[in-house]
Order: sequence, then structure tokens, then C-alpha cells
Amino acid sequence: MSEVRAGVAAARVLAERGVRWAFTVPGESFLGMLDALRETPQIRLIPTRHEGGAAFMAEAVGKLTGVPALCMGTRGVGAANLAIGLHTARQDSTPLIALVGQVETPVRHREALQEVDLAPLLGEVTKWAVEAPNGARLPELAHEAHRRSVAGRPGPVAIALRGDILDEPVSAAVPPPSATPRSGVRPADVAAIVALLAEAARPLIIAGGGVTRAGATDLLVAVAEAFGVPVVSAFRRNDAFPNDHPRYLGSLSFGGPPIAAQRARAADVVLAIGTRLSEMTTLGYTLPTPGTALIHIDVAPEVLGQTFPARLALAADAGEALAALLAVAPGAVAPARAAANAADRRAYVRQTTPHATADGAAGAVDPARVIAELQDALPPNAILTVDAGNFWGWVARAYQFRRPRTLLGPTSGAMGYAIPAGVAAALVTAGTTPVAALAGDGGFLMTGSELAVAAQQGARLTCIVFDNARYSTIRLHQERAYPGREAATELWSPDFVRYAEAFGGLGIRVERDRDVRDALRAALDHPGIALVSVAADRDRIAVGTRLSDLGPGSPERSRTRR
Repeated sequence: MSEVRAGVAAARVLAERGVRWAFTVPGESFLGMLDALRETPQIRLIPTRHEGGAAFMAEAVGKLTGVPALCMGTRGVGAANLAIGLHTARQDSTPLIALVGQVETPVRHREALQEVDLAPLLGEVTKWAVEAPNGARLPELAHEAHRRSVAGRPGPVAIALRGDILDEPVSAAVPPPSATPRSGVRPADVAAIVALLAEAARPLIIAGGGVTRAGATDLLVAVAEAFGVPVVSAFRRNDAFPNDHPRYLGSLSFGGPPIAAQRARAADVVLAIGTRLSEMTTLGYTLPTPGTALIHIDVAPEVLGQTFPARLALAADAGEALAALLAVAPGAVAPARAAANAADRRAYVRQTTPHATADGAAGAVDPARVIAELQDALPPNAILTVDAGNFWGWVARAYQFRRPRTLLGPTSGAMGYAIPAGVAAALVTAGTTPVAALAGDGGFLMTGSELAVAAQQGARLTCIVFDNARYSTIRLHQERAYPGREAATELWSPDFVRYAEAFGGLGIRVERDRDVRDALRAALDHPGIALVSVAADRDRIAVGTRLSDLGPGSPERSRTRR
């Protein structure tokens, strides 16, 4: 039987399972894995500028394709940097595989250079973490890592690789893949769901990321139409349902239109599908309201009824459950329900349509104007990657996601996500789809160096930076908790135009509303890296909230720049 190096065998296992991307800051502790990837042409190896960026890129690939990507770093220092992306993948239910170099066996457990017990360290932010004991076990563990990453509720896994085991000779035979577990939907459960929806006066569907992962958006549209039930999306899952559909009422998150929360609070029956009903989606665990009958459907049994008692709980794939419901859908929608839905949709349209504003003073661009112009400029298949920050509220309020897998955003609230995710999306789509990365000035500078990856790989990416010289989310919390007592939230930033130019890109500064349209279109037309630096109105601290309205203890400060 032929033999290969253990690293090569592991890479072949992952390639056969469909892994196509690997992102890394190279390290001497896993040279054998780097060399193995040279012999695995199916997997494209991308050097990044920080392990956190590598992990965010891998997470974005998993979210966009449903197939895990690799992120790699060295020993304790690399693992610590990877952790933010692993935690994001865990909270976002994204498949991802981390390969982390470890010190060699002869010096293990002697506090060698950068040594950390990696499996326990990463076990807290992954579904599963293991240290390979030898080369012979590595192919098997690679198989198991992939299986666990995609099975049930997807998520990140990690393997610690001692540097000396990667070159050990092992069998070249690739272990066979395991069949994907299939869930079943019992006819009795379907009948009970149908009865609850039929008897409800104000039913509602909450659609989460599980709908998108199952490729079930079209099925959900058909169910919403057949049963006459409106849909709201979970936090940063706006693309789970077409936002231009008459049944859509917005997202449950900060910035979402008021009708979404109002409708959720008034619902007597809630069908939550493909969502764990997290803190943000439930608006601080206040939804569903007491007395609401919850029908909870998700592939992960452990999340069913976790945050709110479920009347019916089904551990099932969203697509299978929706198909079963559609098969017994009623023939017509009651007129009263149809009228209520139409009224709610009219409220949604009123609340999400940006109002025309007069051109303000220089340096005071309305973020709503940016989102409105972005909506007009981008086609339905365009991908938005979004960072954490108050600017998200304007996206949640006004941008219309019309197709699934067009929103990549961290439900973990991790800053620094948008730029690495945008780079990954641009690489995966190979320039065939517009990709726009949106970030605040604080989040952008956390990982803006990953634009070097875009430049090196020749990727096409448009970045939009909302520059208001502060950490706005925290400043808003400060003003509510400690009015007038700003601490550590005021920022200085470099000239973002010149920053973009330093990467060989196009940089544009926008300081008036009237210039937003032309700037965005010029950036989107640029064939490489483009960055629009938006001088965001500092008084508009969040959607619907002005800093100057928060009380006399909150005077607007002068803007000290560069």
C-alpha cells in the first residue's frame, strides 16, 4: 500500500470533502501542512496579514458557500489571534476548520516557545477541538473535523498539529465520507403546526440563518404566501427572505423598522425556523411575549425552547420542514388576515423608505443617504459584508436584500469583520459579483491591512467607511448610562483616501450628501480596490437618534482630525 506524508493525507481528505480555500499567517510549527497544500491544488492557499483576518475570511467563505474553509496559525500566539473568528463562526453557526501548529513532541509540556495547551484553549470557542497524537491519526481526525463542522448546527472545529507529526508516513488511502444525517418530520407534527397557524389571529414567521443554509428561501416564500403569514428575519439574517416581497416586515435587530418588533410582540403564534432565538433577535429575550404559542424548528435539538418555552419543537432541516408544510397548505388566505398583512406591509414601506434630506453642512453626510444610493447602484446579487457598529442600523432599516447569501455579517458583534469578509467574498466570486464592505472608522482600522491581500490577489472590492471619528456604539451607551462623561470613544484616523491609494486602490472622500451618488458609482465601477470615506454626521449617532437630543449633558464636540 502506498504511503504519503501525514499532512498530505489530511489535505487530501479535506479536498475530497469539498474544501477549496485556506487562509493563513504562515508559521514554522506547521511547515509540513503548508507544504502539503502545495501538493493539493484543489485548495487555494492565501497568505493574510493577521490570523484574525484569516479566520474572518474562512468564516465568510463558510457562510457564503456552506462549505468549511481552513484558517491556520501557529501555536499559542496564532491561536489567540484566530479566536475572534472562531468565536464568530460559533455564534453564527458557520462551518470552519482551524489547523493550528503546536510545538514538537520532544518538547511538549515543557513550556516551549509559544506553547499552550491548544485543545482546551480553543474548545471554548469551537464545537470540537483536538490535538493529533501522531501522523497516523491525522487523516482520520481531518475527516472527523469536517464531519463535525457541517453536522447538525454547523460551526468551527480545530486540530492542533505538532510540527513533527506532519511528515510521518501514513497510508495514502482516503477514508470514505460519512453520510449526512437526515432528520424526519412526522405527519402529526405537520398537522399540529397547520392547526396552530390556521387558528391564529396574528401569526408570524421568524426566519433565521438555517433557512439560508438549507437553501430553503423559495420554500419559505411559498409557505408564507400559502398560509398568509408575514415574515421577519433574525438578527443579521435579512437575506433569509426577499425584502421586496409583500410578506416581509423587516429584521428583528437594532435599526430594524418598528413594525417588525410591533408585529412580533402582537403575534399569538410564532413559527421560528432556522434560528436559535438569540439575545439580539429576541430584543433582549423579550420576544416572543408571554402567552405566545412558539413553534420552534431547527437542526440543533439543544437550541429548541432554550430561550422561550416551545409549544412544538422539531429538530429538523428547514427545507424538509417547509416542504412538509407546503404539501398540506390551505387553498386560500382568510380576507381578514390578508388585509392585516397588507396594512403591516404598508407600514414597513413607510418606515424603510429614506426621506429626502436637504444637503447639510460639509462633513455631515446622512448615513441614510449612503444606504439609499447604495441600494440604487447595486444589483440584487450584490454581496454586502458588514462590520459591527451603529452604521448597521441604517442598513437594517433601509437596504433591501433580495437574494439569499448576499449578507455576510457577524451576529457575534465582532468588529473588524467586514474587510476580511469582503476580501474572501471577492475571491470566491472571482469578480463576477459586486462586493461592498461596510465598516465604521473604528472597525475598519482593526483589519484594514487585509486590503493587502486583495491587492496581492487582484481582487475587486469596494469599501465604504463611515467616518465619524468615534466608537459610536459605545458612545451611545455612555450617554445613556453616564450622560456627558465621554471616555475613550473619540478617535483620530489617517487620511482614508491616501490609505486606499497606498494599496494601489481608488480613494474618494465624501463630505456632502449631494456627492454620495457619484462617489459610490465611481467606486463600484473601479476594477480593483476602491474606498469611499464618508464624513458621517456626528450628531446622527444611530438610526433615529441624535446625540444632541440625548440631553444637556451631551454637547456635540468639535471634530479634531489629522
